[in-house]
Amino acid sequence: MSRGIQNRLFELQDTKYRDFHGKLIPDISMENIIGIRTPVLRKYAKEIFGTDEAEKFINELPHRYYDENNLHMMLITQIKDYYKCLEEIKKFLPYIDNWATCDLPAPVCFGKHKDELLVEIKQWMASGQTYIIRYGIGVLMKFYLDEDFKPEYVKMVSQVQSEEYYVNMMIAWYMATALAKQWDDTIPYLEEHKMSDWVHRKTISKAIDSYRITSEQKEYLRGLR
Repeated sequence: MSRGIQNRLFELQDTKYRDFHGKLIPDISMENIIGIRTPVLRKYAKEIFGTDEAEKFINELPHRYYDENNLHMMLITQIKDYYKCLEEIKKFLPYIDNWATCDLPAPVCFGKHKDELLVEIKQWMASGQTYIIRYGIGVLMKFYLDEDFKPEYVKMVSQVQSEEYYVNMMIAWYMATALAKQWDDTIPYLEEHKMSDWVHRKTISKAIDSYRITSEQKEYLRGLR
């Protein structure tokens, strides 16, 4: 175990932040949260990236602490080589156990390999594992709602079936973002009620709260509740 890294993480601890942030990730026991603010942890990740100690750390799974998982994700998303980065992401995904680690920014290198990445995204979304599905939808949302958008991607997300809260929340987040960026191709999924009642209502709620949705669009969405 990388004791040096773990010891340093405790030196960066902010107990007030831990007590506050711990309430936002109820699936994680408070005793497994060190409590490090994201900018502080991100700075530390940049400091140690590429060192032998960091390389050793990312090969030590599972980690005990939530903050160690966040550090792990921050380290591997800095890898510039797409294939190496993807390998490490795939190795780590089964160990993600909360929404916050799952939703950390995706690797920049993914944006340069969108054709290959799409194959991985489809596999993640079909994995049956809560946070792997969520990660796949999140990556699809980040990289494929602008110039690389295709209507079939909205259909892919709308067809994900799950009883898991954190999957359904991500579906609603994706659909609300898609409404903001690709209204014409997304609105039929609300008009025709193609998703579960919960996801349908949550999508509308998120879209109405968005500053990227026009007042006229919000009024129309209210009529689809």
